[in-house]
Amino acid sequence: MLTIENEGRVWQHYNPTRIVAGGIDDIGSCVLPGENVLLVTTRGFARRGLVRRLHGTLKNCNLTVLDNVDPNPSLDFIDQTLLCFKNQSIDRIVALGGGSALDVGKALSLMIPCNIDRPLQKIFREGHEHHWEKKLPLIAIPTTAGTGAEVTNFATVWDYQAKRKYSLASSLLFPDVAYLDANLTITLPADETLYSGLDALSHALESLWNKNCTSVSRAMAIHSLGLLVDTLPKVLRQPDNVRLRSDMLNASLLSGLAISQTRTAIAHSISYPLTTNYSIPHGLACSFTLPALLRINLERIASDEMEKALFGAVLSLLEGLALEEKIYNYASFQEIERLVSEMYTPGRSDNYRGEDLGGVRRILDVALKMKY
Repeated sequence: MLTIENEGRVWQHYNPTRIVAGGIDDIGSCVLPGENVLLVTTRGFARRGLVRRLHGTLKNCNLTVLDNVDPNPSLDFIDQTLLCFKNQSIDRIVALGGGSALDVGKALSLMIPCNIDRPLQKIFREGHEHHWEKKLPLIAIPTTAGTGAEVTNFATVWDYQAKRKYSLASSLLFPDVAYLDANLTITLPADETLYSGLDALSHALESLWNKNCTSVSRAMAIHSLGLLVDTLPKVLRQPDNVRLRSDMLNASLLSGLAISQTRTAIAHSISYPLTTNYSIPHGLACSFTLPALLRINLERIASDEMEKALFGAVLSLLEGLALEEKIYNYASFQEIERLVSEMYTPGRSDNYRGEDLGGVRRILDVALKMKY
């Protein structure tokens, strides 16, 4: 753990995840012979043969597969899934997929060893406090370049009954090992490539206008933005280019490492009710306000002319994507406006330390260019 005095305050940097860049065929070296391993993934990877490949790689282990994870997994789904494995002898979890599969794997790594039933129900709906004391070892394998969940200590939990998003957080939630294999992202469709890339970009920016920003998180965010502004347009044109996919995965990793220290801020706070109410993809929901926020914060977060030029290029990229038009494919301005009171999330909106645009309603006005 690194502790440094920075601008009059003490901050710490801690991230224990071991990062392995390369193919996943040596994943067996991270698993003990005879272990009972739970593979958490989606049906798509089972259909494409990747689960069968992991069976071969983990042939010295007893592999159980959970492959019914859907996007933005619900609180009830995770609690109910726990019941299937609570009394089984699970030694280790491998989570393979996008942020949703990784979040379910992370949540189960905490929940399987705990001694309470329906823990998410009790913690988030009933307000019970719980101190997590142990976890199962966890290997995270991201197949999208966006969430950075392979190196963060929180998991997103969606409560569609209450139309809310929760964050399960603990220092125990850091995966033990993260495997980065760009070949696993090649089949990602264009929209998912774009929206996951925007998610990574939003993480980098949100960590910069953040009250928890440190010199380490800042360096990671700047590097991530440099990769993203150069690579995202190219990978949309050349989706089969493994080098570009690798750069995207590295950018996502870096922005994930940044928010593992700072958490996100106002753009994410605005996004949550849009996803729970209108099913707006997370990467789009958390990025359509970025041009408005970056425009007023560019001078504030840039330390020199090179960074000003970088942020200017990021702004041009974002403005060229017409994100406001993509948002209107899911909801009208009036529908979005109805949710303003739900867009203030403690621990997210209050992380914002940028220029004041005049509140969430004004941010929406600027971001959506009053097209209502």
